Amino acid sequence: MIEWIADNLQRVLGLAGLHSVLAAAATLIGLVLALVLGMLVARTRWTAGAMLAISGVLFTIPSLTLLIFIPVLLGTKILDPINIVIALSVYSFALLFGGVVEALRAVPVETRQAAEAMGIGRLRLLFTVELPIAIPVIAATLRVAAVSNVSLVSVGALIGVGGLGDLFTEGFQRSYLVPIIWGILLSVLLALVFDMIVVLIERVSTPWVKAGEQR
Repeated sequence: MIEWIADNLQRVLGLAGLHSVLAAAATLIGLVLALVLGMLVARTRWTAGAMLAISGVLFTIPSLTLLIFIPVLLGTKILDPINIVIALSVYSFALLFGGVVEALRAVPVETRQAAEAMGIGRLRLLFTVELPIAIPVIAATLRVAAVSNVSLVSVGALIGVGGLGDLFTEGFQRSYLVPIIWGILLSVLLALVFDMIVVLIERVSTPWVKAGEQR
């Protein structure tokens, strides 16, 4: 085990780096799309309902099917890593959109009314009152999306895109367990790192939550 990783360290680090970039890019794109659309439709019940239905359908599309059709639809090359980013961005959006809408809807009416009574406009109310209050709920969904993306990037190895999934395909092709075990360990480690980053960002952006817990 140790000897194998020592002999293949540079390659494994390269695969882990590509894996991290693909998962992070998809998570960020999905988050931005979910935030923008979620903020636009949260207060319009029928629009939000329709969008939630669409996001639910998107999440049911099998990943391999999506990876095969994206090059056909967009004209990208079959081995282009952008296919993985687009596919996982779709899943991230599908996961995060519902969380964003529900989090914004859960903001107490009294809080909105108090802010409006102070003369705070709609846009400012959204960014300075509603969105900060919604952060903990959105972050909880984001943790699921980030960890899921770390796991799903491995699927890209089946079409030769790369990432830690290459260790799985190599192990299966050679009937050799060592690269598979390292692939699993590093994927779990990467997922934990992504989760910790989201938790850290949440704590930094919501200092009032920690202050409330200490009282």
